[in-house]
Amino acid sequence: MTHHYIPNVQEIRGQMLREIDIASIDELFADIPSDVRLKHKLKLPAPMSELEVRRQIKSMLSKNKPFTKMPTFLGGGTWPHHVPSHVRSIIQRAEFLTSYTPYQAEVSQGVLQALFEFQSMICELVGLEVANASMYDWATALGEAALMCARITERRKFVVPETISQERLFVLQNYARGPAVRVVKVGYDDRTGQLDLSQLRAELDKDTAGVYIENPSYLGFLETQVDEIADVAHRVGAKFVVGVNPVSLGILKAPGDYGADIVVGEGQPLGNPVSFGGPALGIFACRSEDKLIRQLPGRLIGMTETVDGTTRGYAMVLQTREQHIRRERATSNICSNEALCAIAAAIYMASLGPTGFRKLAETCAANAEYAMKRLWTVDGLEVPIFDSPHFNEFTLRCTKPGVTVEKFNKKLLEQGVHGGKPIKKEFPELDEAALICTTELHTKESIDELVEAASRALEGSK
Repeated sequence: MTHHYIPNVQEIRGQMLREIDIASIDELFADIPSDVRLKHKLKLPAPMSELEVRRQIKSMLSKNKPFTKMPTFLGGGTWPHHVPSHVRSIIQRAEFLTSYTPYQAEVSQGVLQALFEFQSMICELVGLEVANASMYDWATALGEAALMCARITERRKFVVPETISQERLFVLQNYARGPAVRVVKVGYDDRTGQLDLSQLRAELDKDTAGVYIENPSYLGFLETQVDEIADVAHRVGAKFVVGVNPVSLGILKAPGDYGADIVVGEGQPLGNPVSFGGPALGIFACRSEDKLIRQLPGRLIGMTETVDGTTRGYAMVLQTREQHIRRERATSNICSNEALCAIAAAIYMASLGPTGFRKLAETCAANAEYAMKRLWTVDGLEVPIFDSPHFNEFTLRCTKPGVTVEKFNKKLLEQGVHGGKPIKKEFPELDEAALICTTELHTKESIDELVEAASRALEGSK
């Protein structure tokens, strides 16, 4: 087997194979079932020069339509927000952009201080005392939270709402499979979307490790029973875990203030672009209790001082990954984090400050409220589906006979408007439903454009 991009001659490759006592490179992949292995060469295009690549990429990019030309109302876990120019400029500095996680971490004081500031601001947002230096995304943070609850309580049941994001649910289930943690779903009120408390109480028992809610929920509405949910979880000795869109905390009560033991969430809207869905930025915070901190996944940056006490410094004070000494005692096998995205978030939050952050959240919520009121007047739409307060997302349902949400969205696209995310496959009980998102990027004019396009789309539908 020849690998053109591995600069080892055949003699050296043979020596390496003998050293690990195998006869061929194919033996390295013996554990992969043959029926899933690629059995033919990839049909790759011929090589191109740099000039040819530039021409092709430019041609591809010309098909894109900017937000100002085609307003989009997609959300569902990744949200479009304005990223100030200085955020991108600062994170492109060489000391941030090129500094992969340092193994002699204390040498990189600037990176560590930036991550320390990120942790501090996340703590202030979520109302808890400890936050790590980031996770991959919301989904992996949730998976780690479930395993953390299981380790702390020595129990094997983790309860989630049926309205959870299906993508996050699938990642959670994958995390839970190895340690045999059971993921159990609890239903919701059909009218309000609120968690069914009676079903929750019936489900909780001495084997429940944690109870998880999303607030705002994946479907956009706010969970208004947070105090009761925290109480019933704690009564059985379970941990209360809350997932958040951090922008909402500019106007909503911090989860730590209503009893959350662990908070996870998606930090992408904090100064990071949508970028076709990645990279994301996982948020993870917990209460300042020794048994919680010792089980915290990822890395924790702390502030210290020199031996003589004259200079402030920063250090990694907790490293739970298996590569850093812990080995089989590691609490997590996460082998990196989203340091650059976390630094971008720190710059973004510091730039907005408390007043700017609150104004941002108010604008997102006000735009959603205006969009709901306008769309409510369109014949053939039910908006919103749930009778509850919402933040910046809400659901709508196509009620006109014969009109599917896919057909509705296609007609919107024909008019230069990108509609919401279809959620019928995720929640078939909601029928022809879509999830609509608004942020500060949406103007009154763009929302009016959506409403007018929706009216025309339904008028011409049969």
